[in-house]
Amino acid sequence: MIAHLRGKLIHKQPGQAIVEAAGVGYDVTISVPTFTSLPTVGAEASLHIHTQVSEDQIALFGFLASEEKRLFERLITVSGVGPKLAIKMLSGLSSDRTVQAIRAQDHAQLTRIPGVGKKLAERLVVELKDKLDDFAVAPAPSNVQGPAVDDVLSALVNLGYQRPAAEKAIEQAIVKDKALAADFDGLFRGALKLIR
Repeated sequence: MIAHLRGKLIHKQPGQAIVEAAGVGYDVTISVPTFTSLPTVGAEASLHIHTQVSEDQIALFGFLASEEKRLFERLITVSGVGPKLAIKMLSGLSSDRTVQAIRAQDHAQLTRIPGVGKKLAERLVVELKDKLDDFAVAPAPSNVQGPAVDDVLSALVNLGYQRPAAEKAIEQAIVKDKALAADFDGLFRGALKLIR
């Protein structure tokens, strides 16, 4: 299987890139974020590749960011989401926003993507909400900041609490006592009391 491809970018357009490596031109399906981040035609390009083998074809799906590839591979594990729809989803919402929408159970955000109806949005949330904890997502705008916040959030998630509930408990603990933002032990104890 092809997992990575580096070579001369000989063609690019939204949804498609052709990369020449060792004299062979590989036709790769790409998302819009990958397309906009690719270098100019003629330059060297490096893509993380997901190879999809079916009865009648071998298809390559390419991503500049390994995080986007990992999310793509999680999306296609959901019943009803094939590689083409997963690419469309990652083109309609950035990886960060897709992860945030699934974690927050934001069906409305997901159904804005063409091809994602209400039932599929619900299935995405049910099947993936607990499987995206390893994705580092830029935090949603919040007043909650401090050296201990990320560590406490990670600890609570590792203990089995849902990420949105953990984030809310941390935020509430800091609202009660702003000094907790810099105190891991205090913030952890405070959030633990509020999450139950």
